Amino acid sequence: MQTWTPTRATPPLLKRMNEQTVLETIRAAAPISRAEISRRAGISKPTVSLALRSLEESGLVRRAAAPSGPSYGAVYFEPVPEAALVLGIDLGARFVRGAICDLDGGVRARQDIELGSVHAEVALGAIADLHGSLVESTGLEEDLIDGVVVGVPGVVEAGTGRLTLAENVPGLEDRAFGDDLGARLGLPVVLENDINLAALGEQWLGVAEGVDDFVFLSVGTGMGAGLVLGGNLHRGHHGAAGEVDYALAGLGVEVDPSASSLHEVTTRLAAESGAPTTLSPPYEGRAIFAAARSGDELARKVVEEVARRIALHVASISAVADIALAVLGGGLGVNGDLLLAPVRDHLVDWLPYPPRVEVSSLGEAAVLTGALAIGLRSALDNVFTRQAGPVPV
Repeated sequence: MQTWTPTRATPPLLKRMNEQTVLETIRAAAPISRAEISRRAGISKPTVSLALRSLEESGLVRRAAAPSGPSYGAVYFEPVPEAALVLGIDLGARFVRGAICDLDGGVRARQDIELGSVHAEVALGAIADLHGSLVESTGLEEDLIDGVVVGVPGVVEAGTGRLTLAENVPGLEDRAFGDDLGARLGLPVVLENDINLAALGEQWLGVAEGVDDFVFLSVGTGMGAGLVLGGNLHRGHHGAAGEVDYALAGLGVEVDPSASSLHEVTTRLAAESGAPTTLSPPYEGRAIFAAARSGDELARKVVEEVARRIALHVASISAVADIALAVLGGGLGVNGDLLLAPVRDHLVDWLPYPPRVEVSSLGEAAVLTGALAIGLRSALDNVFTRQAGPVPV
């Protein structure tokens, strides 16, 4: 029988634990005085003073201006946002968006690059150029970047990092794109499905803030979903959770609401209904939604069908996961003035517990915001670990 032997808490280990506790207390309540740190953290004032001295010398905290009101000579502290930076990237079929944020989540630089041609090799070069340009714009040192998080249009296979279902960008399929990019930039790179990141972006700074169970449904050129359950992103066994194109497979009925289906839907409804219209083929999403706002009868029928198809996919997710919220995004999904009411009505008719339905509050910035959110979580831990050194044993 194996016996458990407790690990002795050595002075270096206790020192490190105290410093981390003090740092987390400052992050949660800055600007904050030494006495308040002691009270909140449950650590003696002399121990807090020693930890503060070490954290100041490491460049992780600094003296701060006192809040309004009497300070009675107390010294206040705050974390140093520039102790580390995070680079977030949103890789699309026609563009690369990038941003750098500090440890407070403040965006220090933001830039988009239009891709001249669509290929993974072109994307690699564009991201490398964007990295350099963004760092220069911050005016800070390049080695402050803790890591890179990239949103990609495909499934990041669990365990291997290999990309699948990534047809939108030629050259990405079956490729360990993160390894290639990491070698190019000399930085650790994390790949994540772009719609998953959009969901995390909405959870951090958008309409899903404070919601533990929700889906982000992106309806644009294609369709995908990011599912958050119990407050955490649900990736699934293969990393393919949210591939809702396959959710209703086998029905033998077309239920795709994305832009790729609009021409067929409009053509069919025009023939079936004979509704008067100002539209002419090839039928395109922006024109259809604009015509619907002007009262075009055929366009309104098309929008109604798109809303029904969106509701079908939300209903299937809601029936299984009992989500509280569905967030609509993507080029078509953001047309909330036309889609929200019919989608909500369908869900009320079909489900015993229909979720709330809202449009993304972050728009095209959702993926990039999610990338920064993931990178920031890692950077907050990594910056202390680097400064403190290896864990004492």
